[in-house]
Amino acid sequence: MVAVGLRQIGTVDDRIRRQTKIPPPQPPVAAEGGMGSCHERLIDQSLTSRYTDWIVEALDEMPENFLITDPGISGHPIVFASRGFLAMSGYAREEVVGRNGRIFQGPATDRRSVMEIREAIREERTLQISLLNYRKDGTPHWILFHLCPVFGMEDGRVIHFVAVQVPIPRRSRCARSGARRMVYGACRNEVRLDEDHGCNLAVDSVIGLEAEETREASDREKEKALNAANSILSTLAHYSKLTGRVVCTKRCSSAGIAPLSSAVNISLGRIKQSFVLTDPHLPDMPIVYASDEFLSLTGYSRHEVLGCNCRFLKGPGTDVGVLRQIQDCIQAQQACSVRLLNYRKDGSSFWNRLHISPVRNSSGKIAFYVGVQIDENSKCDEHGLSPEMRQLGAVGQVKVAVRSFSSHAGPSRPSS
Repeated sequence: MVAVGLRQIGTVDDRIRRQTKIPPPQPPVAAEGGMGSCHERLIDQSLTSRYTDWIVEALDEMPENFLITDPGISGHPIVFASRGFLAMSGYAREEVVGRNGRIFQGPATDRRSVMEIREAIREERTLQISLLNYRKDGTPHWILFHLCPVFGMEDGRVIHFVAVQVPIPRRSRCARSGARRMVYGACRNEVRLDEDHGCNLAVDSVIGLEAEETREASDREKEKALNAANSILSTLAHYSKLTGRVVCTKRCSSAGIAPLSSAVNISLGRIKQSFVLTDPHLPDMPIVYASDEFLSLTGYSRHEVLGCNCRFLKGPGTDVGVLRQIQDCIQAQQACSVRLLNYRKDGSSFWNRLHISPVRNSSGKIAFYVGVQIDENSKCDEHGLSPEMRQLGAVGQVKVAVRSFSSHAGPSRPSS
C-alpha cells in the first residue's frame, strides 16, 4: 500500500502517462549461429563438464520455473533456463543464456529488493523475496524469487546459484476492494473531484494499481519454491556424482580449503585480461581463480586448471632458469616480469610475457599471487597501452577486488 498523500497527484492525464508500462531493455539479437555457439560453450564450460552431457536433458524435463547462474564466469551469466521459465517470461533460451539476470528488471522493480539479492549472492546464502520482474513484451509480473547456492565438495566454492521463480497471483477480490476504498478516500481529498460522484474512475484505477504494488507470497507459494529448489539441487547432486565432482547444498569442502567467495569471483570476472590467482598458503601453490581470457589463451577449461600448479604450462622448450627466477621472486615476496615459452593444451607454444605480483589483503598480509599473461603475438591493445601498462592495470584491479572483500576472501591460514 502506497501512501498517496505524500506527493502531488496532478492531472488525470499526467497520472495515466506516468503509469504507462515501459518495456525493459531487450537483449541484442546476435548474428545467426553466434548465439547458438555461445550457448553451447557456456553449457559445456559450466554444466556438462561437472554434471555429464545428460544434465541439460534432465533439467529440461523438470516442470519448475528456474534459472541457473555461474558466478565463476565473467558477468555472472545465466547458464540454464528451464522451459517453464521461458514460457512464463516470453524469452527464447538463446536470448537468456549468457545474459545477467538484470535483463528481467524494469522501471518499477524495487531497487531495495535487487540489493537484497546482491547481498545474498555476496554472502552465499539462501534468500526468498517478492520481486516485480518484466516479461519480454514489457508486461510486469510478480514472482517469489527463491535463491540458493550450490557448493563444490572438493573445495567448498560456490559453483552455481539456482533461482526458482514462482508466480504470485492477484489475491481475492474482496481484499483488493478494501484497498481501493482506502485509496478512494485519499483520491477525494487530494484531487477535489465532485463529491457527489466520488473519484474519477481513471485516477482511481491508476492509484489502485499502486495500492497493489507489492504482492506478498503465501505460505503455499513459499513451500512450492522450496520444494522446487530441493528437487533441482537433488538432480544436480545426482549427476555430479557421475563425474566425481560432487556438489552439495552447504559448504562442504573436504580439503579444508577456504575458497574465493562469489563476490570476489564476480569482481574478478570484470577484469578483461588473461590472469590467474594462486594461493601460496596451500600445498603446491594451486590456482584458485582463472580468468576467461586465460582459458581462451591456453585452451584449458576452468575445472582443468583450478587446484593445479601453473607448471602445466611449461614444456620442453621452457627455460628452467626463468622458472627459477620466478621461484626466487615468490620466496622474496617480490613482483617480477619475465619472458618464457609456454604451451597450450593442444601442444602449441607461445611466448608469454608474464608479470607476477603479490596481492595483499586489508591487513597487509600476502593473500595471493597474481600472474598476468600476454601472448607476444597477440593484437595490440585497442587503447594503445603497452603490455606493461596493461599488466599493471590488471594487477591493480585484482588488488582492489581482493582488498574490498578481504573479510570474505583470503588465505586459508595466516601468512607467517
